[in-house]
Amino acid sequence: MNLNGLEMTWLGHAAFRLRLDDGTTLYVDPWLTSPTAPAGAIAAERADAIFVTHGHSDHLGDALDLCRSTGAPIHAIHEICVWAGNQGLDQPPVGSNKGGTLEVPGGVHATLVDAVHSSGISTEAGIVAAGEAGGWVLAFQSGPTIYHAGDTTVFKDMELIGELYEPDIALLPIGGWYTMGPRHAALAGRLIGAGTVVPIHYGTFPILSGTPAELREHAAGAFEVVELEIGVPVG
Repeated sequence: MNLNGLEMTWLGHAAFRLRLDDGTTLYVDPWLTSPTAPAGAIAAERADAIFVTHGHSDHLGDALDLCRSTGAPIHAIHEICVWAGNQGLDQPPVGSNKGGTLEVPGGVHATLVDAVHSSGISTEAGIVAAGEAGGWVLAFQSGPTIYHAGDTTVFKDMELIGELYEPDIALLPIGGWYTMGPRHAALAGRLIGAGTVVPIHYGTFPILSGTPAELREHAAGAFEVVELEIGVPVG
């Protein structure tokens, strides 16, 4: 996996920190207090942008607290940002929708793309509708293009994501039950055409039983499977 100087850190479940060589720091699905998150992950020293794939608590996670502590804006589908904008944040969220591309600090081009999953925000008053689930494609100027699929099953239009954005690295859920498992994720990897797949959203709870070894078996060499260690930066 060639990150071309980009530092990638898996923070457990579906949470990632991506840091450029100038210090620009992006977070995706920052559930930084998950059972598998490294100690102190919530005490982020810097964030410049926060990306959320959908409204479930294991992905929206600690985005509000991270926004408050760092001043980084939340980027998500319109409905999540309308809700977040009513939560007393000093930094207004930046809503977008599928197919829209925006530029964030570090010259990164971020595009919200489709996913096949549900989305809702759990509150004391019940579940708040949170638009549709999505994924993010992050294109780094001097680094790779990374596709974070969020929560999804495999769907045929992953081929279009591959054709349009040509991701080098795909971060794909493999746990099963709430998302696709290893067999379907292997097909997803083939449809996307990325050279490297990083498995995510597994092992946090016993019910998320898919494993990287199973993904590698089903992939049968179609792409490189890179199993990251939680909290250990690579690149």
